[in-house]
Amino acid sequence: MGRPSWATRRRGHALTRCVGGGPPTDIPCRRERASAYFLDDRSGWERIRVMSRLRLGLIGCGNMGHSHMRRFEFLRHRMAVTGAADIAEAARAATKDLLPDAKVVADYEEILDDVDAVLIAIPHHLHHRVTLDCLRAGKHVLLEKPMANSERECLDIIEAADKAGRKLMVAYCMRFHPLVVRMKELIDEKAYGECFQVSIWTEQHTEGPPGHWYHSAEKLGGGQFFSHGCHYVDILLWYLGRPVRGTHFGTRLCTPWMEGEGTSNAIVQFEGGRLGYHFGTWGARGTRLRYSFHAHCERGMIEAVITDKRLFAHVGRTQELLFECDPGKHTENELAHFLDCIETGREPLTNGRAALQSLRVIWRLYEAEQKNGLADLRGLGLEQA
Repeated sequence: MGRPSWATRRRGHALTRCVGGGPPTDIPCRRERASAYFLDDRSGWERIRVMSRLRLGLIGCGNMGHSHMRRFEFLRHRMAVTGAADIAEAARAATKDLLPDAKVVADYEEILDDVDAVLIAIPHHLHHRVTLDCLRAGKHVLLEKPMANSERECLDIIEAADKAGRKLMVAYCMRFHPLVVRMKELIDEKAYGECFQVSIWTEQHTEGPPGHWYHSAEKLGGGQFFSHGCHYVDILLWYLGRPVRGTHFGTRLCTPWMEGEGTSNAIVQFEGGRLGYHFGTWGARGTRLRYSFHAHCERGMIEAVITDKRLFAHVGRTQELLFECDPGKHTENELAHFLDCIETGREPLTNGRAALQSLRVIWRLYEAEQKNGLADLRGLGLEQA
């Protein structure tokens, strides 16, 4: 029997699987259970069930865990959340309300027998130990970014996934955001000519209560650039290719709650002369750009206004709306990709080796900043990603 195939069309913010069989058409598609494929054989298109719903466990039910919970509904036809764990009683109580059918406990080890895969959304300094425990228990792992706080810890996790034969995916949700994906397609297609500069702004106010783990450089793994900027270094690598050199400047000015930098500016030069820039701050008390991507090309500029959910092209003095999407972080898209990889055996786009590269860039930029110099960003192992 050949490999299952399905018809797909781009609609809104996701690839929608088409009902009724046959090749893609201009007829709008309606959503179908993703656990069923449509096979093409001599008797026509036949619907068969290939797998039951995957059992997912959530480890960490706080801020980011709660964001994921709000999007689980989109994938309930493909998975069941059978377990959740958090050390905080208030987080567990809120989780029981949102996931009434899940086993909700304080100790994550108590849910491992009840799940096939886990989504880990806990403080960064805990990623290493908890992820190793889950992989060694034979579970597939979707791990919130950044993967871990040191290269050695990241390599431990990658090696454990290889040894266990389980999927490891790092949750770079921006890779799966519809606007970001469409901008990538336009850059690759050279729709507006060669891209020579990508600039990314992320301006927000992030300040936890006194003693919050976000404030600690040791627990966070650095500052705002490491914790949040890793999303956007990952995007720059994805858009622009192999980095050559770069520089970073960070400051705690006006973000005194941070032990590491609360504001950062990073510039990276890529092979072929392309440039990438990221400005990020957790100290914004007001903002206009908010979350914005600009890709400057030979014949115009592509602008992704993430906060407003719109993609524009600017050519001369004209502006054209290219694409709109639904609101939200679209974490359901990355989770759907994770499920696809488990089902098909494919490697995740943001597997451990790929995800390590953005962290290697950040670590080298940090090291060069300490020495008041430029970072050599060649030889990061991108060919192995």
